[in-house]
This record gives sequence, C-alpha cells and structure tokens, in this order.
Amino acid sequence: MKIAIVIPTYNEKKNIRELVKALFKINNKFHIFIVDDNSPDGTGKLIDQLKKKYPNLHALHRPVKQGIGPAYIFGFSRALEIKPDYIIQMDADFSHPPEVIPEMLQKIRKADLVIGSRYCRGISVLNWPLRRLLLSYFANLLARFLTGIPVTDATGGFKCFRARVLSSIDLSRIKSNGYFFQIEMNYAVFKNNFRIIETGIVFTDRHAGTSKMTRSIIFEALIRLFFLRFKKYQHSR
Repeated sequence: MKIAIVIPTYNEKKNIRELVKALFKINNKFHIFIVDDNSPDGTGKLIDQLKKKYPNLHALHRPVKQGIGPAYIFGFSRALEIKPDYIIQMDADFSHPPEVIPEMLQKIRKADLVIGSRYCRGISVLNWPLRRLLLSYFANLLARFLTGIPVTDATGGFKCFRARVLSSIDLSRIKSNGYFFQIEMNYAVFKNNFRIIETGIVFTDRHAGTSKMTRSIIFEALIRLFFLRFKKYQHSR
C-alpha cells in the first residue's frame, strides 16, 4: 500500500517536528505532504530542514494564508500525483492522535472514507470550553439533519480516503475556506454514493499554538450549509 498524509500548517513550528517523527515511527514509508501558508513563525523553514532527514516528506509552500480548505485541496492534488492507495488528512497540532492511523487503515478496506469521530462513542473531547463543545456538537446535529450525511462528526478533520474517491470528485468545485470544508467534502463523498464509516477517537485540544477557529469561520459554515444540497461534485470524465 502507498499511503499519503496531507497536513496543512500555519504557525505550527512547536508541533510539526514531533508530529512528523510520530508519523514516520508508525510507518517510515508514509508520504507526508505538508502545506504551509508562509507561516511567520518559521514553520516552512523547519519543514525544509526536516526534508533532509525524511526523504518521503514533501514540503508544499504557498505564498499567503488562504484557508484550510484550499490548503487541503492543494495537498490532495499533489498527493494524487504519486498515485497512492489511500490519502489521510489530519491537523498538525496533535488533536488528531497519530496512533489511530493503523485502525483507520484497517477500516478503510471495507469503506471509501473513514472519519475519526469525536461523537460516535458519546462525546470524546478533552480541554474544550463548554461553549465550544456545545457549538460543535449541535452544529453536527444540524449538518446531519440538513444533508443526510450518515455520520455523527461531519465537521471532524481526521479522515482516511481511498485515493480513487478523491480522484472521482471535481475538487475545483470545493470552495469552502474554513471548517465548513469538512462538511462539504463529506457531502461530496456521500452524494457520489461512496461508503462512509466512523471510528472513535479521543480529540484533545492542541498541544501548542493558537486555534484557527473564528466567528467568521462559524458564520461561513452556517450560511453554506443551507445551500449545500444544490451542488454537484461528480468529476466529468
């Protein structure tokens, strides 16, 4: 199996070295694509240094911060060039536990998308204030009600895709520039009749750095959610 991992970064210098080390400890044949948006803290320069030690580390630099959605789309497109079997997406801050990846790779054999879910075994979130937890939980209930996506955690960002799933989706139609990107990608997979399953994770708020969540991101998600069902995502080939 050839496995690619796509990780967007912005000011993640305090986390990225240890995360790369942890991932290659699981499997030193992973291909890790880090998409850095010209982080002011020097994350991009650190990634370039790490490349000297890890041949399968791919540093993708973008000139300005453009949002998590475009970062993932750019990373997916580059990862698909190496023709992997599976593509994993995850955050750089250790909120997504690397040790769950082997389990996700086992489950993807019977599915097309595996989501690392915070809510499929109750609520498994640590270090979040109650207000943020309630916002996330009820946003997921609303997303499921409006879209029909059969998952408990539509906004989670820890996922494992079959590469052919991403190849079949017209990624140029994914326009979300925030955390709504997760819902939109799930909906695109769902509307193309691929099978989605979840596996439980314990989500721990970031080890270091600052959260990227803002009010504008939340507002974008709420507005876009109501128009999502009118979009089509199948790749025209």
